[in-house]
Amino acid sequence: MDGIGEIEAIHIAAESAGKTEEIETVEAVAGSGLRGDRHFDPDVSGNDITLIETEALDAIEAEAGIALGPGEHRRNVTTRNAALNHLVGKRFRVGDAICEGVELCEPCSHLESLTEDGTLSALIHRGGLRASVIESGEIKTGDGVEQLS
Repeated sequence: MDGIGEIEAIHIAAESAGKTEEIETVEAVAGSGLRGDRHFDPDVSGNDITLIETEALDAIEAEAGIALGPGEHRRNVTTRNAALNHLVGKRFRVGDAICEGVELCEPCSHLESLTEDGTLSALIHRGGLRASVIESGEIKTGDGVEQLS
């Protein structure tokens, strides 16, 4: 990852298909996820937090005319200047939390059903990153994103 990225927005949703809510600060809990989010689960790790690049959202708007509003992408953390695809298998700091990239967060038909036709194909290989929270910490809008290993 070149340099340090920045967190532009944080979104959580209490229910699977529920509306996302933009928040300024969230607690990332090791092995559980983001407190208050639909995926918060102390028994299941690997989908603790999802991130997406602002640059990917800008690209799908420019290329496909798909403008996703804040939180419509269904990812928890929106970043700028953070090459997320390069963080699969790597540890990184997001705010005060330490995370590890698990896999690319490829788009699915559920996302497309909540947005518009073409979203799935437009976000292939740039739909973001799924990560595990390794060390708990607070994440705030404006915090940095930095690769550790």
